Amino acid sequence: MILLTAQNISRTYMERKVLDGVSFFLNEGDKVGIVGINGTGKSTLLRILAGVEEPDGGEVIRTNGIRLSYLPQIPEFGDSGSVLEQVLAHLPTDLRQSREFEAKSILGKLGITDCDRDISTLSGGEKRRAGIAAAFIQPSDVLLLDEPTNHIDNETVSMLEELLMKYRGAIVMVTHDRYFLSRICRRIVEIDKGKIWGCDGNFNDYIAAKAQREADAEAAERKNRSLYRRELEWVSRGARARGTKSKDRIERFEQLKNRDIPTQDEKLSLSSVSTRLGRKTIEINEISKSIDGKPLITDFSYIISRDARIGIVGRNGAGKSTFLRMIMGQVQPDSGSIDIGDTVNIGYFSQECESMNPSMRVIEYIRETADRIETTEGTVTASQMLERFLFTPELQWNRIEKLSGGERKRLYLLKILMTAPNILLLDEPTNDLDIATLTILEDYLESFSGAVIAVSHDRYFLDKMAREIFEFRDGVCTRFNGNYSDYAEKAAISGESEPKQKKKSGKKERIYTGKTKLKFSFKEQREYDTIDDDIAALEQEIAETDALIMKNASDYTKLQELTGKKTELEQALEEKMERWVYLNDLAERIEKGETV
Repeated sequence: MILLTAQNISRTYMERKVLDGVSFFLNEGDKVGIVGINGTGKSTLLRILAGVEEPDGGEVIRTNGIRLSYLPQIPEFGDSGSVLEQVLAHLPTDLRQSREFEAKSILGKLGITDCDRDISTLSGGEKRRAGIAAAFIQPSDVLLLDEPTNHIDNETVSMLEELLMKYRGAIVMVTHDRYFLSRICRRIVEIDKGKIWGCDGNFNDYIAAKAQREADAEAAERKNRSLYRRELEWVSRGARARGTKSKDRIERFEQLKNRDIPTQDEKLSLSSVSTRLGRKTIEINEISKSIDGKPLITDFSYIISRDARIGIVGRNGAGKSTFLRMIMGQVQPDSGSIDIGDTVNIGYFSQECESMNPSMRVIEYIRETADRIETTEGTVTASQMLERFLFTPELQWNRIEKLSGGERKRLYLLKILMTAPNILLLDEPTNDLDIATLTILEDYLESFSGAVIAVSHDRYFLDKMAREIFEFRDGVCTRFNGNYSDYAEKAAISGESEPKQKKKSGKKERIYTGKTKLKFSFKEQREYDTIDDDIAALEQEIAETDALIMKNASDYTKLQELTGKKTELEQALEEKMERWVYLNDLAERIEKGETV
């Protein structure tokens, strides 16, 4: 059964047409994810579906009696009142008492146990969780969620996934969390240049379908270009006849000439830019910090390596952002010290985003930092850098007030990178950034020559970026080797809780190093002992075969046989060399005492 239909929806903001005659439908039980570059109209479409905003053109038809529950990006609460009162506030009066237990249960699952706290005392992440609870307790057939995973920690994201999987109604969500899209959604809708394109399946299916669609469009355009060149040559010579066939051909030429040429998706790309980093980076010496009597970090020491890739996780309020601010010198530790090398140039992307002058033009904002920058590809101007960050020449001369929240985040990120840092501190960089920007940021970080420390709840981002995870919990920083998936497996965060580890007096940190020491299997040990001799034997056999080829150069049949044999030997040698690299790397890790 169709629950709602949007027909020919159009919407313009400040001369920007974000939706241009788009149509959308929602069936009972649908789980739909809406994606697209920041500023393309995702949140606008969601508000129109929710009835919060009216379109300039078109209409939304909702089935009689359909109940909608809408979670905006910024949950709307009163200035005061208990958390429970505010969560129940949007319910009809006769339902509030019956839903009170359910509200407390959902709040508890989302990590808010004190329901009597005043709403004004909640952090941004806690208000987000309260907003999720308010959306879930509304009697609804359709959940409309705008960036539900923003500003909440990883454990809350996992809990939200469980709640959505159990929800029996239809769901439409705007989100950039790729794991979330893959696990929850069964249809993906992309908004691009005012139009909508949809695909059945989860996020992985969408990526495959989009790649195929782009390949088909490119193939069709190649064919059209060939046809156009041929028809242009014919028209240039002059049509010899004035019959129907000539007229038809001239008409076909005009159609080819005036065809809509498929535009390539804009690609955000940026060469890795950084200044030289000396031997001394950042040394953290036995720092401790408490706020309002709550310990955030205790006796923590660490030396950040030149190419570190550290992901920081933990519940909201655990001290993750405070840790970055201590490195920046914005917050002082209660004890201990942080020493920063003379050549260190930190690029700090703060969660709050710096204040921007709304009347300033986009290009002026970037030129405040640098008018041009040296990259591995040569000198690049501020305007060219903006184009790489999806800001068209027209958009560059817009005032900042006309940008969406995500576009402002993208602009802020570019300004940080324009300073050519050699150590990056990223505090929730994935909030409000679209998937295209996240993908290129991840690619940029792969080639970045300096150190990266990122606080993030985006599991996909941490899987691609991190080689070590710091977990902040109850005043203790626990280190885990590997990316987020490795951490999740070791800490078992998808179950009841992380493994309990006893504190030892005098221990500055807890480091999870695995259960067993890394070692060769019996077969690997035998292979490791003999592989050098095997490689030498293959090299000797190749040399002997070369000599035989020279000797039998005039015997075609023998020459074919020997050439084939040499090709096989060279392939075998290449495989042996790859195996030698693996075994020797493993031997070094075993010698260092690494564990799994």
